[in-house]
Amino acid sequence: MEGGGKLACDYPARSKTGSRSFPTLCVSVCLCLHVSPSDLFVCFSPAVRFVDCGRGDLVRFECSNPSHFRIEADGVVYAASTVRRSALDASPLLITASDAATQQQWEAHVLSRTLLYWSVMKSATVFSEIVFPSRNADSQLKRTKRDWVIPPINVPENSRGPFPQELVRIRSDHDKNRSLRYSVTGPGADQPPTGIFIIEPISGELSVNKPLDREHISNFHLRAHAVDLNGNQVENPIDIVINVIDMNDNRPEFTHQIWNGTVPEGSKPGTFVMTVTSVDKDDPRTANGMLRYKILSQNPESPTSNMYTINNKTGGIITVAAGLDREKVPQYTLIIQATDMEGNPMYGLSNTATAVIRVTDVNDNPPEFTAETFFGEVPENRVNVIVANLTVTDKDQPNTPAWNAVYKITGGDPTGRFSVPTDPTTNEGLVTVVKPIDYEISRTYVLTVEARNEVPLTRGIQSRRQSTATVSIRVLDVNESPYFEPNPRLITMDDGTGADTALIAFTAQDPDRFMEQSISYSKLSDPANWLRIDPNTGRITTIAILDRESPFVRNSLYNATFMARDSGKPSASGTGVLQIHLRDINDNAPKVFPQETEVCEKPEPNAINITALDGDLNPNAGPFAFELAHRPSDVRRNWTITRVSGDYAQVSLKIGFLESGIYELPIIITDSGNPPMSNTSYLRIKVCQCDMNGDCSDQQHIMAAGLGTGAIISILLCIIILLILVLMFVVWMKRRDKERQAKQLLIDPEDDVRDNILKYDEEGGGEEDQVRMSPRDTIEPDVIRPGGVRRLDERPLHPEPQYPMRSAAPHPGDIGDFINEGLKAADNDPTAPPYDSLLVFDYEGSGSTAGSLSSLNSSSSGGDQDYDYLNDWGPRFRKLADMYGGSDD
Repeated sequence: MEGGGKLACDYPARSKTGSRSFPTLCVSVCLCLHVSPSDLFVCFSPAVRFVDCGRGDLVRFECSNPSHFRIEADGVVYAASTVRRSALDASPLLITASDAATQQQWEAHVLSRTLLYWSVMKSATVFSEIVFPSRNADSQLKRTKRDWVIPPINVPENSRGPFPQELVRIRSDHDKNRSLRYSVTGPGADQPPTGIFIIEPISGELSVNKPLDREHISNFHLRAHAVDLNGNQVENPIDIVINVIDMNDNRPEFTHQIWNGTVPEGSKPGTFVMTVTSVDKDDPRTANGMLRYKILSQNPESPTSNMYTINNKTGGIITVAAGLDREKVPQYTLIIQATDMEGNPMYGLSNTATAVIRVTDVNDNPPEFTAETFFGEVPENRVNVIVANLTVTDKDQPNTPAWNAVYKITGGDPTGRFSVPTDPTTNEGLVTVVKPIDYEISRTYVLTVEARNEVPLTRGIQSRRQSTATVSIRVLDVNESPYFEPNPRLITMDDGTGADTALIAFTAQDPDRFMEQSISYSKLSDPANWLRIDPNTGRITTIAILDRESPFVRNSLYNATFMARDSGKPSASGTGVLQIHLRDINDNAPKVFPQETEVCEKPEPNAINITALDGDLNPNAGPFAFELAHRPSDVRRNWTITRVSGDYAQVSLKIGFLESGIYELPIIITDSGNPPMSNTSYLRIKVCQCDMNGDCSDQQHIMAAGLGTGAIISILLCIIILLILVLMFVVWMKRRDKERQAKQLLIDPEDDVRDNILKYDEEGGGEEDQVRMSPRDTIEPDVIRPGGVRRLDERPLHPEPQYPMRSAAPHPGDIGDFINEGLKAADNDPTAPPYDSLLVFDYEGSGSTAGSLSSLNSSSSGGDQDYDYLNDWGPRFRKLADMYGGSDD
């Protein structure tokens, strides 16, 4: 036997047969005793389990009080209703177990040990007492094996108090001869969450200080301690387990408030739809967390109000009735209720959710044509033309494979001239011409078209007569173009056929047999302009000699294009190609190839290979006969020719040395035609000086390429003239830059508001004694220099410092930077004289309009000074002009 509460072995199970096949069974049930002024009520929590010792389904359990208790097949005992304490004490619970195979029976009494739940009368409080285990006489702390285990303390959750509420009393045997202090440690006491449990240190009464929540913390593990007044431990700590008893304080909660499911239409009863799930935070091992499901309502109630049922334990929804038809009811809405306490409507808490079941479509409706016969017409010889639109209706869900129509021609089109594709938007059948139709062959077509869906019909559904329709198509006669037969037309003529020769009557046929029309002919393409055609009869004659070697002839074929036009309104025309194959005759003399070559002055073995070109074909071309001409006489004296094969020969020098130059060698070449044709062809040979490899030098190559000495000199002169022009342009650009810079230096000082900063020698002296001057550009040589002043072109007494070079005409914004750089260079120059030495100034010229420095006066004493000229110095001096010039105001 396994129990979930405090257990104590009271009575063994007794076999009625006197034998003990089972191990000793004992049971104790923890009851929650609610004390009220009127009566006491008892409820089981948690369940009691009997063990079958491996006999499985052979053991059957029975309860002596089925009105208040029930026992499941697995041996778990549950309270079936609220039990009064008086009834429980008057009639103890008896459990009987029987073995179906051996007919043996066993009995076990279930006694209760109550947990008091004080609500009203505090004077009726009864405490359990926990005594510390005894220790050795020497009072030394030693680890001893405990001889008993303290059972857990069960405390209901959500207690209303009053608080603190006493649970148990802890006592030590040593409190008889000395004063002790008790304490508890652990989560809920001195560890988070703190303050839930407290203990009276003198009496050892353990109390709970606030309501407990099993869903937050289901049990607490505390440790009790006993110490003397000096803090010495007198007892080993004992463990106390406090279990929080579950109460039905949480409603079931669906994991989704709206559940979506699908079921195919026409489904048989028992078809699974979906499963809804709800959770309860209460203890699932008790009735507080055991849920049951049921369907509260169905909308719409068609065809019956009970189309679905739900498994009350698992939440699985299945169909229980036939008649699901998406075309009538596409969707059902179910209200699902979940109730705890195993679905007890009186004590259980419940919650609801919505299940939306969508009825999915199946192909249970074939497509039906809207008419039995459709009509259309099409002009002949037109393709990819829509003749008629076939419309159908289908009750299945649109834009699904069960609704999409597929059309098939089942009769009336043996040659496959029509097809019926489906319009993806309208689901219509588009009767389309895919091959040309000839009015002269057939004037009407009657097609039989069948409509189906992309997926086959559901089993048991048959196609209907309305799924087949007839399409009547009328062909319209149009004026067709004349055509040449065969096209192209091939004839054979001799090369060199003369003018005014009749070739052939190239005529066209008119396919419009039911129209009285005439045909006229004209020439569209005749590249060599050799032919003409009679506009009425189509007879073709030559107007020039046919030449097979013409550039307009390819592979002995000459193509000409002619047009035939009928007299219809509007007229139609067709074209035909006449191919003339020209038979070759020996009408072209051979020529030497290559026409130019080169050879060394000395007749080393470097003969020239030559061949012949003949515009004719074999046998009017090769093999060829090569021969040197007899004139001039030095040809055969200096050169010799040797035949290598029927098409090739070698030309080489016959003498030991021949001066460099260009020679034209006449060669007589004869072909193999009947009669043969001969021709004297000239081979241009360049005799040159050769290097050790037997190749002409570079100069000789250039001359052989046709460039003489005069041409080379002309090219070099052109290159030299081009370089001179480039050089002159560069010199002109440099001079132009210098003139621009000089022009800036020659600006009149009266027009240029900027003073020119000149480079002076080092002046020395301290910072307070340094003077920076701005001399004018003009220097008068007749002015006598005072002592201690030297000219700018004189050599300075000490090495001149290297100041940074600046442009001749610096930007006004750079003047300050220029002065600061010069000052820094002077300060850092080690060759500069001491600050208190004699200062040497350069000559600055004479005739300055500014006067001497000693003549400068303040604005208070310069009333007789004329400052009007400041207005002429530009905007930079406008402020000074306003201060010193103009009127007194």
